[in-house]
Amino acid sequence: MFEVLHSLLFSTLDAAPALVFAALGAMLSERAGVVSVGVEGMMRTGAFCAAVAALVMPTPLAVGVGMAGGAGIAAVHGFLSIRWRSDQVVSGMALNLVAMAGGTYLLESFFGPNGTPSITQLSRWNIPGLSQVPLLGALSGHAAPTYLALTLPFLFHLLLSRTPLGLRLRAVGDKPHAVATLGLSVPALRWGAVLGGGMMAGLGGAVLSTTVLDRFEQHTPSGLGFMALAAMVFGRWTPVGAFAAALFFAAGNALRIGLASSAPWLLDLVPQGFLLALPYLLTLLVLALQGQRGHAPAALGTPFEQESR
Repeated sequence: MFEVLHSLLFSTLDAAPALVFAALGAMLSERAGVVSVGVEGMMRTGAFCAAVAALVMPTPLAVGVGMAGGAGIAAVHGFLSIRWRSDQVVSGMALNLVAMAGGTYLLESFFGPNGTPSITQLSRWNIPGLSQVPLLGALSGHAAPTYLALTLPFLFHLLLSRTPLGLRLRAVGDKPHAVATLGLSVPALRWGAVLGGGMMAGLGGAVLSTTVLDRFEQHTPSGLGFMALAAMVFGRWTPVGAFAAALFFAAGNALRIGLASSAPWLLDLVPQGFLLALPYLLTLLVLALQGQRGHAPAALGTPFEQESR
């Protein structure tokens, strides 16, 4: 029994960082009032940039390139949403389509349809003495992004709740005109949140291609960006809540993999497609139970117009 739980916890911690980083990125953008539907495209861009960069440079530096790629496509979203006041949902979905088509075109043009060549994964850290402890041993043997994902949500919580910058970001998502009356720049604050959110989503994508996989594949990130959005909503736009929801969804994905590997006879009773859809079914179930109890920022999706004060 402990072996099964150990394996499930280990797989959950391996799968969680990409979701956690993307959910935090989406939360950061939306707390500032800018809808982050394009997080899937940001993750895909980050995953592709990191995988390609890792072919010519050390993998840790390639992760930084992936973050820059996510910030780059977030900048396009910011330009359309903040500068030109476009519909933020339409802008995000358009970026998702561009990232999907552009990633596919570049992949097949330079590497073929099967993915990029294998890259060197981020090294894993073994914590001395911990690996022999029941259940807690699952915390050992992960790459650096896993440990970062376990601490960053609490740092984000402190940022949003205990610092002047966090207060301003929350205020600009709820009452941007009140922020403007204090002489602060609403567009600048939203730009910072959008670019920071893009970097976090790019980091989530980079983790997929440098830790979970050892390459960029055709369907990366396979809908994880939308799952991260669901984690953010279920977590009520809070860092710790989004973190807990992301862990839950990652556990669903680990359960799918565990059932397929440890109970192959199950495939004779349950269609494989159902197991593949299990994490997404859990996502829909959670959102259905959530109902209208979310606490979205009051000005979310509303373009700021200085002259309308």
